[in-house]
Formats: sequence, structure tokens, C-alpha cells
Amino acid sequence: MTPRVWVRPSARVLVLDPQQRVLLFGGRGLQPRTDPGHVEYWFTPGGGVEDGEDLRTAAVRELAEETGLVVGPAALEGPVWLRRWQGQWGDTVLDARETFFVLRDVVHDVDVSGRTELERQLDEPHRWWSPAEIIDSAERFAPRDLATALPEVLRGPWTGPPRVVD
Repeated sequence: MTPRVWVRPSARVLVLDPQQRVLLFGGRGLQPRTDPGHVEYWFTPGGGVEDGEDLRTAAVRELAEETGLVVGPAALEGPVWLRRWQGQWGDTVLDARETFFVLRDVVHDVDVSGRTELERQLDEPHRWWSPAEIIDSAERFAPRDLATALPEVLRGPWTGPPRVVD
């Protein structure tokens, strides 16, 4: 039987605080873990584009749901990065087409009460990461080349076309 393929446009946001730390969530994966603190990888807020949404509208909706931070689409800079990621999700192959935006100089206490039921079940921790912590970390990040791609964004503002990241 051929697996079902789900092509999913997604909008993600690099949320940067005044110290140029980036907000990341810790993905625990979909399988139950014996270690409740286990994190498989760290990723930016964001998610799938819903019917009738453009990328910016999806990005600000996802940001509000996942962090409690409410901003307008015009507050986002970019797009700065494009990424394609494919992986297995149950019996479905997820083909995520991610577009990344930047939101700078954010001072905000993350409020995860707006998360979806699945996001609450996954219990994803969050933290602010400095560029040095990302470079020095043995953790996995999405995108994988976050440590090398982030400095160009931090120089901002972004003026060129989006860069493809892995």
C-alpha cells in the first residue's frame, strides 16, 4: 500500500528578543518517552497554513496560539528562509513547505494556553536560546543549519530574497 502524502504549507517565526536570543520549542516526538524531559529537537513557533490564509496571516495566528504573542502581519520581516522537510507521521508522509519570518526585539512571557489539543499532549517545553548556546549545543535544531543561518538574520533587517535552509 502506498502511503498517503500530505503536502503542508507552513509559516514559522524566528522570534528574537532584544538580546538577539531566539525562542524555540522542544519537540518530544510522537512516541511516549520514559524520560519526560527528553527533547528530540528544537524548533521555531509556527505551523500549517489553513484554508484561505496567506503565509503572514498563518504565521501570526500560529504565534498567538503557541506563545500568546499577538502581532499584526505587518510586524513580520521577510520571508527570510524557505525549508522543505519530509517525514513520517503515522501512515502519512508529511511534506512540509516552511516559510520563515522574523519578529525582532520581542519582550514577552510565553503563554501556551492557546495551544491545540495535540500541542498540549506533546507538552513541548520552550526556552530562549542565544546564538552562542545554539552553536555550542549538541542538541538538534530545525532547521538543522540554524547555527550557521541565524547570524545573517541577526544582522537585519532582511532585505534580500529568502534563503533556502536545511
